Amino acid sequence: MRRTTELFLLARIQHNFAWSVSQDLYDSGILVGVPSKTIGLLFIWMIAVAQVFAAPAQSTQTPTTPAPPAQQSTVPVTPQTPTNPAQPGAEQPPPPQKSLVLVVLDPAHGGADTGARGLSGLAESELVLSYARLARISLEAQGMHVILTRQANEDPSFDDRSRIANAQRGGVFITLHVSSTGQPGTVRVYSQSQMALPQNSASAPRGSLLPWDRAQFKFIDQSRRLAELIQIQMAQRFHGSSEIPFEAPVRQLRTVGAPAVAIEISSVSVPNRAMLDQMGPGLADGIARAVVAFRTIYEAGGK
Repeated sequence: MRRTTELFLLARIQHNFAWSVSQDLYDSGILVGVPSKTIGLLFIWMIAVAQVFAAPAQSTQTPTTPAPPAQQSTVPVTPQTPTNPAQPGAEQPPPPQKSLVLVVLDPAHGGADTGARGLSGLAESELVLSYARLARISLEAQGMHVILTRQANEDPSFDDRSRIANAQRGGVFITLHVSSTGQPGTVRVYSQSQMALPQNSASAPRGSLLPWDRAQFKFIDQSRRLAELIQIQMAQRFHGSSEIPFEAPVRQLRTVGAPAVAIEISSVSVPNRAMLDQMGPGLADGIARAVVAFRTIYEAGGK
């Protein structure tokens, strides 16, 4: 509507202007012979052209209202977790290998308890302590760690000696004795005889604790194998010794939760201690060699 009004007024002005120019031309004679109608049309054409060119310029100066932003979706986008490539099945680590690194040597008796005593005054407790010290040297030469249940003339109880052994891992227990009878110069090796396990213990879940005086139950077979190896070494060194070990209900063995044997040397009845002292190095070397041989079996999990 506004645009139409402007054009109407413009046309009126052009008409009046053309008429006025026509009258002036006739009066002044500047454009003599030019029709007044033609001059009016010329002015109208010039004004129209100016209007055409002015319209685009005016439109370019008009600020453009920015379009409203597109409405965003309110649906939450779930982030995608990158998928890792399939991992090959991891191999289960092998179970920890058992290692035999320790020997608990038990010189029997001690203190007021001298053990067997010979006619010449030989005391079992003194002899076995000297044997244990020699065996310790031979075992350590083979790379074994050695613990003695007593270092001097003290007298630990049976349970104290077993407690020392049971506190260790990866070890064997060897208790040393000298008999009052038997063929002099010979050696006998014992393992615990078969033990009858109480019914409630036999039916107990795996890993449950056994009664203290049945601690040897799970190690009967290993103890017998260790006794066999030591007995063979003794038979090779001391004439008259059996090649087959023995079984007996040895008090000290049944409370030990590890492979355990008892070694008995004969005997305190010899008239001269020198014979027994001479057996020391061979006894020590035979024990060390047998333990090394048993280590292979022990670490392989065999019996």
